[in-house]
Amino acid sequence: MKLSSLSPSRLVLALATAGIVGGTGVTALQLVGPAHAANAVTATTPVTAAVTPMALPDFSRITAQNGPAVVNISVTGTSRTADRPAASRGGRNADPFGNDPFFEFFRRFQPGPQGGMPREMPTRGQGSGFIVSADGIILTNAHVVRDADQVTVKLTDRREYSAKVLGSDAKTDVAVLKIEAKDLPTVTTGRIQDLRVGEWVLAIGAPFGFENTVTAGVVSAKGRSLPDDSAVPFIQTDVAVNPGNSGGPLFNTRGEVVGINAQIYSRTGGYQGLSFAIPIDLALKVKDQIVATGKVEHARLGVTIQEVNQALADSFKLERPEGALVASVESGSPADKAGLQTGDIIRSVDGTLIRSSGDLPAIISLATPGDTVALDIWRKGRSQRIEARLGSAGDTTRTVARSDAQASQGRLGLALRPLQPQEAQAVGAPNGLVVESVAGAAARAGINPGDVVLAVNGTAVKDVEQVRAIVATSDKSVALLIQRDGDKIFVPIRLS
Repeated sequence: MKLSSLSPSRLVLALATAGIVGGTGVTALQLVGPAHAANAVTATTPVTAAVTPMALPDFSRITAQNGPAVVNISVTGTSRTADRPAASRGGRNADPFGNDPFFEFFRRFQPGPQGGMPREMPTRGQGSGFIVSADGIILTNAHVVRDADQVTVKLTDRREYSAKVLGSDAKTDVAVLKIEAKDLPTVTTGRIQDLRVGEWVLAIGAPFGFENTVTAGVVSAKGRSLPDDSAVPFIQTDVAVNPGNSGGPLFNTRGEVVGINAQIYSRTGGYQGLSFAIPIDLALKVKDQIVATGKVEHARLGVTIQEVNQALADSFKLERPEGALVASVESGSPADKAGLQTGDIIRSVDGTLIRSSGDLPAIISLATPGDTVALDIWRKGRSQRIEARLGSAGDTTRTVARSDAQASQGRLGLALRPLQPQEAQAVGAPNGLVVESVAGAAARAGINPGDVVLAVNGTAVKDVEQVRAIVATSDKSVALLIQRDGDKIFVPIRLS
């Protein structure tokens, strides 16, 4: 089971999978909240002669045709855990469910020592999946079958099969199962590019173990990036999705699968109107690799990127705040070989626009290692095009630099000095300026004493005069490339 620690004070991401903590037969629901049978969407439209009433799609027909190809997945496994005294909560090894009153209640019934000694516990969980080929190939979420010792697939006609996990990919949260059966019912898959925002969609799955439950809603957005270091361009919907829906199909009104239901955003752990599905195009690409080779290779560019806000757009003289700002380029990476530089803003890949920074890893994830892509970039106030041959991600993890700094009006407010030779060696930069003190706009933007300023508006700096000259020619804001604790990030500072 994959679940983030839930806090009522902030929005948290919860993977929609049911978990049953075993050992004594006591069921502990880690995610709570009512199951919604369906969502009704009401649109207020001005009454004009041109408005034509439209009938709702026939959900019963879609369900009858595709329901038999949706399966219920039960998993069993073993996990190592340790009971802790209540006074030990909050430490480095604190139980991730320590703040959950339901878990705290049920844990009292779990056998074993109470002093923190590790022990093995049986675990059980449930999810959903769907059959994509008549010989028994099934798609589901990787987190549904993670650490499973045994996987059982149950069809709508109540037949049960022991399933083999052919492979899973944690990066996209897609897994492929195989059962030994023939002439099975299958789903038809659609294309994500044909899916429209506002279109009706239908989910079939087993929320909280209630098999073959049907819920409906609309597509709220496409290409949504989530703050979980995922490279998936999610489909956002308002379809009711709850624990146990994980891995189930999302259908369009033509009865085609367009996504795999995977995640929800929630304050309570239950459905609150925001659900996310993995696009079927990406899932099928992962499936094909797993069936062919047993593993998945992801393409890699080799850059650290961050969002372009209005202040950064003003600093780099962009018309609008969009694109992916390159905060650093990994040495020897495909990006480095292609000539990408820190401070470049990637605006499109093979003609596909980059609206937000999360669009870039989503596009790269659909490519194959060895593919050559055309990157339209913004560098020093001019548009350029370069080509990069993508590498293989391997064990390298994409990093997205995040800045929550809030810049405001005021002076720059920095006291700077050049790096000493020993400092330059320590930070791994030949040039740069150390922040001695900070005040005003720079302080409000989040600059701290000890930070190293490597560049201003994409231009590397080695003395204070360079900084003054760049600031003098800047209108609204400047973007400082800061290195702190080995990490690099652009921080915008508003100028008066």
